[in-house]
Amino acid sequence: MNHEKLNQLLLDKDYVVLKNELKNTQPVDIAQYLNELNSKQTLLVFRLLPKELAADAFSHLSVKKQAELVELVQDTELEAILDDLFFDDKIDLLEEMPANVVKKILKNTSSVERNLINQFLMYPEYSAGSLMTIEFVDLKKEMLVEDALNKIRRIGLDKETIYTCYVMDAERHLEGTITLKDLVLSPVDKKVGDIMQKDPLYVNTHDNQEYVADMFKKYDLLALPVVDNEKRLVGIITIDDIVDVIEEENTEDIYKMAAVQPTDEEYINAGVITLASKRIIWLIVLMISATFTGYIIRYFESTLQSVVALAAFIPMLMDTGGNAGSQACTLVIRSLVLGEISFRDIFKVLWKEIRISLLVGTVLSLLNFVRIYFIEGYPLNITFTVSITLVFAVIIAKMIGGTLPIIAKKLKLDPAIMAGPIITTIVDALTLMIYFFFATRILLVNA
Repeated sequence: MNHEKLNQLLLDKDYVVLKNELKNTQPVDIAQYLNELNSKQTLLVFRLLPKELAADAFSHLSVKKQAELVELVQDTELEAILDDLFFDDKIDLLEEMPANVVKKILKNTSSVERNLINQFLMYPEYSAGSLMTIEFVDLKKEMLVEDALNKIRRIGLDKETIYTCYVMDAERHLEGTITLKDLVLSPVDKKVGDIMQKDPLYVNTHDNQEYVADMFKKYDLLALPVVDNEKRLVGIITIDDIVDVIEEENTEDIYKMAAVQPTDEEYINAGVITLASKRIIWLIVLMISATFTGYIIRYFESTLQSVVALAAFIPMLMDTGGNAGSQACTLVIRSLVLGEISFRDIFKVLWKEIRISLLVGTVLSLLNFVRIYFIEGYPLNITFTVSITLVFAVIIAKMIGGTLPIIAKKLKLDPAIMAGPIITTIVDALTLMIYFFFATRILLVNA
């Protein structure tokens, strides 16, 4: 979509052509365009959109722009938008809006829907219940395939998905699932109960969204039923919602791995004070923890004064140790997220990282030995001290980087908080202790 062309049409007030251009545009692209406009322009362009397209585009707008539009449109327009929004999108909208906007939205919904919305809003944040939609096709196992297909034709337009249908008994207990493909390919006089898949996968309303996302990834699902504690079907979660969850979880992990508190605001729209407040806490924590390296250097000050050349290799040793730890930590966190390893594999991970670190540490040590002794011309005892420290620093770093995320997961903490700066800070202190240990044993004893 050419934004410059649309802007020119808007500037020239050529609304007929502009409307035709927008009619052939994807809702997500329209939303992106609307996010760039000011309030007056947004309302004008939004009112040019056909009803269904307007609702689809609205669901893709930023939270800030959605709140802005809700305030600007008339009640009748808002009611039309809400009518065409899928139920889970309404819930997402209400969860993000300020109180005055929520009040206006609820005023334009029916009493039945308000009760359902209030019920959904009571589910814990980041739970399956907060993600699900109630817009699914439910069938009875006594129904004939012909009757089931007729029902799908009758109600399918208003459902989030029709490709998987859910079979329930009279008390709404989930008994099975059946795909549209199976229905279409089965004889019309066959009973649904005879061709449905029994014992289907499902999640509970209070299951965490990460667990739900893992289910989708593991079984390649397009939709997943959600049941209450009595196994009554209350909703479904579709793949589009899970893609949003996965993106959200990945973004959160990236923030944590960089020692930044997660935020829902887009970077470009977030205020300077907001972004600073998200960063300062971890920077303070890391700054305080980094003072340990200063204490270690001061404690071995006499060693440094005796062999001043030792100071030249401190940055290289600390950086290499920190990088080695971060490598192991990143790979282990990824494996934890994908469910490839668990706490019971901690000793396997430890043994693997020890072997890897021996190989990597030896190669790095030999390269540094050649550089320090033959190229830079340092004495053999200093060269050996730096080289042996490098081997042990890499071993310790990879052991810590490989095990800390697993321990964090066991303690119900997010493994991502152990990545990057935290691992580096811990490894820096240990590397210095190893360095000065060998220095005092090798250099000062021989001096």
